[in-house]
Amino acid sequence: MQDTLATLAAIGALGVGAQWLAWRLQLPAIVVMLAAGLAVGPGLQVLDPRAVLDDLMRPILAIAVAVILFEGGLPLRFRQLADAAPAVKRMVLIGAPLTWALSSAAAWGVAGLSPAVAATFGGIMVITGPTTVLPMLRQARLAPRPAAILRWEAIIHNPVGALFAVLAFEIGVVGFLGNETIETALRIALGVGVATAMGSAAGAALAWVFRHGQAPEYLRAPILIASVLGVYVLANAVLTESGLVAVTVLGVWLANAQLPAFDELRRFKEQLTAMLVGGVFVILGADLDRATIASLDWSAAAFVATVLFLVRPLAVLPALAWSGVPWRDKALIAWIAPRGLVGFAVAGFFGARFVDLGWEDGARLPPLAFALVATTVLAHGFSVRPLARLLGLVATGRPGVMIVGSSPWAAAFAVALQEAETPVLVTDRDWRRLRPAREASVPVYYGEILGDAATRSLDFTRYATLVAASRESGYNALVCANYRPFFGQNGVFEVGQGAAEEDPRALPSGLGGRRLGAGRDFATLEARHADGWSFAWTTLTPEFGLSDYLRESPEADLFALRRADGRLILAADPASVRAEPGDALLAFRPPRHAAAAVTTFPSPPATADRRGAGRATG
Repeated sequence: MQDTLATLAAIGALGVGAQWLAWRLQLPAIVVMLAAGLAVGPGLQVLDPRAVLDDLMRPILAIAVAVILFEGGLPLRFRQLADAAPAVKRMVLIGAPLTWALSSAAAWGVAGLSPAVAATFGGIMVITGPTTVLPMLRQARLAPRPAAILRWEAIIHNPVGALFAVLAFEIGVVGFLGNETIETALRIALGVGVATAMGSAAGAALAWVFRHGQAPEYLRAPILIASVLGVYVLANAVLTESGLVAVTVLGVWLANAQLPAFDELRRFKEQLTAMLVGGVFVILGADLDRATIASLDWSAAAFVATVLFLVRPLAVLPALAWSGVPWRDKALIAWIAPRGLVGFAVAGFFGARFVDLGWEDGARLPPLAFALVATTVLAHGFSVRPLARLLGLVATGRPGVMIVGSSPWAAAFAVALQEAETPVLVTDRDWRRLRPAREASVPVYYGEILGDAATRSLDFTRYATLVAASRESGYNALVCANYRPFFGQNGVFEVGQGAAEEDPRALPSGLGGRRLGAGRDFATLEARHADGWSFAWTTLTPEFGLSDYLRESPEADLFALRRADGRLILAADPASVRAEPGDALLAFRPPRHAAAAVTTFPSPPATADRRGAGRATG
């Protein structure tokens, strides 16, 4: 018992620690997690999860994979898919089956897997996974069209690939047991149908319970987890591993139920999934022995090369033929398809199931998946931006700033940022309030930034920072809380946060974003702007440093720092600003200091995001 608890604790610590280290080093998390598992398993041989966990290992993996696939279905909203480009639908309807067929053929003909194992592995290889693709897209800052296609492919292929894998597994298992063809088909159809019905029924029941307040807030997440596990077990009782289909359908159903406060549940699921994914990767990595890794011979290398250079292009190019997608976009999409967390976890799960049923080559699935995942993450991660730049598909301009809430003061702040060649977008749900920004030729988005329309219409990958600058402090906090998972804690700022910290009647400071500048509230900033205060840039020199500037302009509020290399840093705490000669300071200054501004920047490039289901305009 003590050894089991110690092993579970070590697995959890390694999984979470590896993800934290990957975040700190800006490396793909999947690579660091796999390295951690390999280091303590076949490397140092200090962790043998199969020997310690014994019979618990398979149910632990099953539960983890079920929760991971459920979470993978949550981003798939049909209303957003209906607005997606026709190219995305062609990638699903044509590209996914082609990928399954070609990958299965490669696994059988090149890697030497048996037909049932190869077909199951081929289905798994359809999964690219948003957890790998989306961070890669943000880092590469692709042009909107190829980024949208790759993003939607990753989201939709998650459940589609899992369905393909379950179907192939069932066909192989039932056929292996000697059943007649018609009976096999009927049993599989019945099992998948029942699993789909179970997932849909559970989703409808949970939606009714949550929508009508039949469960207290503190029990929503536990009820959700218990339901996922219950549906998984019940569906498996009808058809082996059809529970994976059921939990995926359950996730998709809830994603489209428009539940109140569903984002909080989804974030809890994301955090739980991060914990489970870390554990699964450490277990699967540590479970690989040296002999299995050594079995990755020339056939494994040839298989990986076939998937990268033949399977992906032969699936993408026919799918996008006559779709209107330019050849440059096709070339990029035909190369980029990193496999990720979900695919490796599912491969490890099905590999163990095949071994239990007598397919010895099932043991090759985890190392083959490891080789494919590591190769695609590294190859695509390091090549996507150079290739996109070569093809002219990199979004132009520096990472921008999104300002939520329009006002004369916010428009002046946006203009000042534009002077420093920083793309800016001002959003507001009131068209009249957008007038100052529109008159200043600042790109605007007319619509609710918290709505699905904004998610569908705006290319958020073009912005690195969000500033909540509306008149309503509660709305600002809500916007920051909603977008903190995307921009990160250091990327969301809130007007008035500093003032709120000193007001016991205000919202808790941890609910919103970081404070902007000196933390003055909206009313103060707007009143000062009406009194003639303005934004001005000042470049520091060896003779005129930060201390000299603060001494000459004690009333000025520092809002941003532009490094000599062009990087923009918003000031969350002016007292901690570290500036060097060549850096430029952006300050909000009283009228008598306005003439002291000495910095001018070249005119910024036209980088307006002019799309929106509400209305976006420049």
